[in-house]
Amino acid sequence: MVNDVGTKGAFAAWVLAVALLAAPAAAQEVSSAYTDLVVEENCTTFAGADPDEGGDWANLVCDGYRGYPVFIAYADARESLFYGFPPAGDLAPVWESFDAFNATGPKIEWRLEARGDGAVPFATIHRWFVSDPEDPDERVQVLVVEKVGQPYERDGCAVGYVAAEGNGDANAKARRIADAVARDFVCGADQPTIDQGDVALPSFTRAEN
Repeated sequence: MVNDVGTKGAFAAWVLAVALLAAPAAAQEVSSAYTDLVVEENCTTFAGADPDEGGDWANLVCDGYRGYPVFIAYADARESLFYGFPPAGDLAPVWESFDAFNATGPKIEWRLEARGDGAVPFATIHRWFVSDPEDPDERVQVLVVEKVGQPYERDGCAVGYVAAEGNGDANAKARRIADAVARDFVCGADQPTIDQGDVALPSFTRAEN
């Protein structure tokens, strides 16, 4: 004869274990911090075009969040950003940018995960301004969600794109993508999440290694 009480108890324990495993994100404390990104104030250029070359490119390193740097690669009125620690010995990570002329905004939102007495940034949300190829005077605003490169896992890239106009609650959507996707995202293999609402998302490129 089956022990009904024991069976119910085992089932209850199994349900509790599954519930705990299914909701780790809910138990984690996630918050936001903001830093400024003003090239003239927060960045240092460590490589750039020779004036005699006539080129237009530069590589910069900027202040980020509590020791986590931000790298900017600029070329031909376009930017590619990397947040956190890049692959060892590589201060110019993989080019990732919109195809049209673009520029980033002056404020970065860092999504932080509480660890012990501190907090570790695992994602960023940054507003980009992308030129409309059909009307150079118009710019499309996009919130780009990026995985932050960690000292022990130097993997960072865009994990989501959220149109900031014609898309209700765009900031909240960007945070949800950051919290759900960024930590386990595999750069170069996984595809970014796209939420464009009523506005067509500008085309973007991630260069191959």
